[in-house]
Amino acid sequence: MQQEKRQRLPEWLKVRLPSGDTYTEVKRLLNSSRLNTVCKEANCPNVGECFNQKTATFLILGDVCTRGCRFCNVTKGTTKPVDYEEPDRVAVAANQMGLRHIVVTSVTRDDLKDGGAAIYANTISMIRKHNPESTVEVLIPDFQGSIESLDIVIRETPDVINHNIETVPRLYKLVRPGAIYEQSLYLLKHVKMTSPDILTKSGLMVGIGEEFEEIVDVMKDLRKAGCEILTIGQYLRPGKRHLPVQRYYHPDEFVEFGKIGKELGFEHV
Repeated sequence: MQQEKRQRLPEWLKVRLPSGDTYTEVKRLLNSSRLNTVCKEANCPNVGECFNQKTATFLILGDVCTRGCRFCNVTKGTTKPVDYEEPDRVAVAANQMGLRHIVVTSVTRDDLKDGGAAIYANTISMIRKHNPESTVEVLIPDFQGSIESLDIVIRETPDVINHNIETVPRLYKLVRPGAIYEQSLYLLKHVKMTSPDILTKSGLMVGIGEEFEEIVDVMKDLRKAGCEILTIGQYLRPGKRHLPVQRYYHPDEFVEFGKIGKELGFEHV
């Protein structure tokens, strides 16, 4: 804890406070549509930049998560009933925003038999109906390893299925309790085995205490699982109850990760 208090946020990570007419317009539209975004619920520092570019990641299945990941700002606790009209509202809002690439994620709903897979499928279907020219990306939870639930999503053939690996295996119990590293890898592998035309994507945070070589090993594991797109981002502590930042990576190090990723065969890093 003391170590992080002594660290100052590097200049390259400082952003302006959200403002501007477009930011206000997008915020108003989302509020009037009774829709959540991971931008807001996760307290993302890039929300101003994204909203001003008329982009947002829709958060379905409520705003309360059943997991207790120690890096995430989304509320944990008792979930709300499923809103079966939400998929249509997401699709209409995406159309009103003029989105050409629509990203949908959710809280983890371990309380639902299918983990929310049917709502994901319906959301994809509604987006296709209202936005036939747009591409669709879903950032899904692990569905507690249920291939049956995963297949419900796959059958709707989104353009991209994203599932974040989040951190290195050694830190899983600390960072991501309730998740299993090998299970997340298999989820991505199953998508490619079942539907090769769907792009697979994953995300990894750095700065929580991992070693450089551990990051590279995760990248290798993801490639073995057929993952084609990888995002690597600096972990920023949302609040005092979350894990402290152990290290801020320099932009040059992210360039190095990009080079390594390309050498490993990722289409985009």
